[in-house]
Amino acid sequence: MARRPRIEFSGALYHVISRGDHGEAIYRDDKDREGFLICLGEVCERTGWKIHAFVLMNNHYHMLLETPEPNLVVGMKWLQGTYTQRFNRRHDLRGHLFQGRYKALVIDSEEPAYFLQVSSYIHLNPIRAGLVHPDRPLRTYRWSSFPIYLVSANKRAEWLCSDRVLGEFGGGQNDRKIRRVYEEYIEGLAKRIYGKTERKGFDEEWKPIRRGWYLGGEDFRDRLLGMLGQAMRGKQKETYSGDEVRAHDQAQAEKFLRVGLSALELNEQDLRDMPKGAMEKQVLAWWLRRKMIVSRKWISERLRMGDVSRVTQAASLVSENEDITFMRLKKRLERIS
Repeated sequence: MARRPRIEFSGALYHVISRGDHGEAIYRDDKDREGFLICLGEVCERTGWKIHAFVLMNNHYHMLLETPEPNLVVGMKWLQGTYTQRFNRRHDLRGHLFQGRYKALVIDSEEPAYFLQVSSYIHLNPIRAGLVHPDRPLRTYRWSSFPIYLVSANKRAEWLCSDRVLGEFGGGQNDRKIRRVYEEYIEGLAKRIYGKTERKGFDEEWKPIRRGWYLGGEDFRDRLLGMLGQAMRGKQKETYSGDEVRAHDQAQAEKFLRVGLSALELNEQDLRDMPKGAMEKQVLAWWLRRKMIVSRKWISERLRMGDVSRVTQAASLVSENEDITFMRLKKRLERIS
């Protein structure tokens, strides 16, 4: 079964989500939650991980996780495997506890604002799930790093790092005033989420966190795509899937297309000016279909061919056509390795 590739590097920052198998609970009581946090502390000690925020829900958890060393995969394997063993032993069970593979959204750690954006999303999860009554403050939800942020540093676990988030409010983690400002900020967001009119706005703002594969600018995206290509090199392409793989494939196809346009002595303006069914476009579509793993829709939009059926038709038309102009254009592209 195809799986999402993992991008690992020193200093990587991730929003990690993992759910229970078949949506079932991964914590049956508070003792299970305490056990998970013990496992989390142990894996941080083993790997050097830094946890910037977390929340434990009923059937899943969220973490804002930094890996000083490129060890996300080995650390997650230990964390979830160890907790599953202890959970099963305690409840006299066997088999899987977690559903498939966890999701790990890669975040640009050099942009400070992302720490606040993602940690706020994580801390507000109990509100969105209805686990906190509207009349009660969010800090009363115990199984989150939010109430821990509000106590002095000497009362927190060493693996929980709040300085990057609290730093957005102008002070360090030992500053009582800054902790109070942060509390007011999060509690204020919680009250706004209860209002139906503002809920849509938050959902739109958090869409990249919920549905994307990275959080950052174009330069960061390009850097990740380069790492992704190295990670998949020499391996069967079919073993990987996901938005990041499609983005990688499209970036590769874009580079290939630029080379193809140059070989045919064309440019972007030519693609705009040519008819949708131009011979050059058909040959380029045929060539991209043979060389790259991208969708017909991407090719039709990129070459400005209109309906995707033109891409399908081009594959057979160019392959079988012995017209001298077709042959000349094909030879130019086939010279490119």
